[in-house]
Amino acid sequence: MLLPYRKIMPTIGDKVFIAENAAVIGDTHIGEESNIWFGCSVRGDVHEIRIGKRTNIQDNCVIHVTRGVSGTYIGDEVTVGHGAILHACTIGNQAFVGMGACILDEAVLEDRAMLAAGSLLTPRKVVPSGQLWGGSPARYMRHLTEEELAFFPKSADNYVRLAAEYLA
Repeated sequence: MLLPYRKIMPTIGDKVFIAENAAVIGDTHIGEESNIWFGCSVRGDVHEIRIGKRTNIQDNCVIHVTRGVSGTYIGDEVTVGHGAILHACTIGNQAFVGMGACILDEAVLEDRAMLAAGSLLTPRKVVPSGQLWGGSPARYMRHLTEEELAFFPKSADNYVRLAAEYLA
């Protein structure tokens, strides 16, 4: 469902799948071939939300912003696992957010970085490219392997194909 906030409607790229019971609100842009799955709330009301191309926001995720502080910015080919919460943060290209993870205000997950399932990334923390962080609060665990890094665009491809099946 697309809803305006203060007369601002979301803008949606080509071949985007938005599940029937997902809510996409206000100053939100979703890039082409991205997908927003069942039960998601993407609420660009008091600041902007920008979601890049070929990014998947899986079931029951919440994406929100903080008035006067920060929007939420998500890059291209990002995987955001089921039930994650992204709040006024920045996620780089080909990054991976595990299921049930929470990323708080002004935290950054750089390009090709990963936050483990169930982790809490506290305000203003930065996860550098190529690293895996996990825990609550999240801390450095190790560097990602080449095999893990190669999986990130494959995850995006998988969800682009799945979304295309729903759109057919």
